[in-house]
Amino acid sequence: MTLRKDCVTMIEKTYRPVIKMRLSSLLARVRYRVIQGTTDREVKSVTNDTKAVQKDDVYICIEGYEQDGHRFAWEASERGAAAVVVSKMVVCPEDVTVIQVADPRCVMAEMSAASFGYPAEKLDIIGVTGTKGKTTTAWMIREILRKAGRRPGLIGTIETDTGLRRFPSIHTTPESCDLQRFLKEMTDAGCDTAVMEVSSQALKLQRTSGVFFKYGVFTNLGRDHIGPGEHADMEEYLQCKHLLFLQCETGVGNADDPAWEEVTDRCGCRKVTFGMKEGADYRAIGSKSSVRGGRPGMCFILEGRSGEIFLPLPGQFNVQNALAASAALLDYGIPMETVASAMRELYVPGRMEQIPSPEGCSIFLDYAHNAMSLSEALGTLRKYAPGRLVVVFGCGGGRSKERRYEMGETAGRLADHTIITSDNPRWENPEDIIADIVSGIRRTKGDYTVIQDRRQAVHYALKTRHYGDIILIAGKGHETYQEICGIRYPMDDRELISRCMAEDPLSL
Repeated sequence: MTLRKDCVTMIEKTYRPVIKMRLSSLLARVRYRVIQGTTDREVKSVTNDTKAVQKDDVYICIEGYEQDGHRFAWEASERGAAAVVVSKMVVCPEDVTVIQVADPRCVMAEMSAASFGYPAEKLDIIGVTGTKGKTTTAWMIREILRKAGRRPGLIGTIETDTGLRRFPSIHTTPESCDLQRFLKEMTDAGCDTAVMEVSSQALKLQRTSGVFFKYGVFTNLGRDHIGPGEHADMEEYLQCKHLLFLQCETGVGNADDPAWEEVTDRCGCRKVTFGMKEGADYRAIGSKSSVRGGRPGMCFILEGRSGEIFLPLPGQFNVQNALAASAALLDYGIPMETVASAMRELYVPGRMEQIPSPEGCSIFLDYAHNAMSLSEALGTLRKYAPGRLVVVFGCGGGRSKERRYEMGETAGRLADHTIITSDNPRWENPEDIIADIVSGIRRTKGDYTVIQDRRQAVHYALKTRHYGDIILIAGKGHETYQEICGIRYPMDDRELISRCMAEDPLSL
């Protein structure tokens, strides 16, 4: 069953288990000071969203990038909050308990875990972090665990699967109050493991505070997510990745990435490595491109182990993702045959996903939304393209301008023709974003066309195709919406392709 992201709100509202506890119990692992009222009272859910507050809830005042939750303490009280957690002084009605703490984000994680009975302690949790490859690696781990007869839940960029329900994710790693609720659902559903994408932003904002990971997996570190609302610089970005390995039992890392040693520096976890170079605990040898059953992909052998692994996803970067998943689960005790069997059947939405297309033309969707990922995607597809390599992409608003210049330059160097269009402009003018991309592509001699409307851009790519072309539609991947001025409008690149072929079959 496929659910659009605009269905999430409805699903969230229909699943809200009623849990009543003493406020003092929720504060059992927290250092705090009572400013007003008493902790000897009954409360229900923990939230930092005033719109979600219901009677007898605990409202946490979080200082964000754009809003300060302390400003809404009175509003939360009027909505029925029994207690408010703050880091600075606020004014609340006399019947509301006010608790002062040093770090509300950390406290929200601890109180949320307590409210659901510390569900993370009942699961083997595998966390995956890295600049790229998180989603594919986490998806691989989930599928291998399923093949092995385990019952895994999943929290990641594409979807959240708690065992009780599956729905499109809003964030790669949700806020701690939602995260703990999802983990509780997993335990209720009988899950024994949980696979989680852990973003650097989530680590920075302590969304996983108090969660102990059986395995922490590091895919790679590249220059991305630097800018307003993300990370101040590469040092902060790396240090946020480092935080995962302070709260895991075993760290599984990419020995080919020079950042691996620094990411796990002064961490007490046991370390396991994977890679292409000699010395890795799990090393791929004989890696090569292959096409099986009409699906392009990669095959390789794990040094010291019998049997070949075929992965129906093209590109050496996907071999690295497969190595990450294999290393973690072979160390966990999953048999090699199970790993290889699950890999052969793998499908990851929007990750080098091949789409049914007109004869003589191949179409791929990929979530590549930075220069590093776009370079790898285009470099990989070049090997399969007897004709031209055409890329359609845009850049999201509210992100670093440097990313746009770099993606434009990358496309100009590696593609035969680039069609620049709109992605998720968010609150920015799409024309301004496109102008930045054009500035980057003009650094090269690359051929390009600008078509702001994404549907028209996809139609143009199909209509002007040549025999043997490969068309890469990049940037949105699994997403089924386009975000403009805070509103998410339905838009799925798969549907755009199908509609274009259905509306104009003769020209296509």
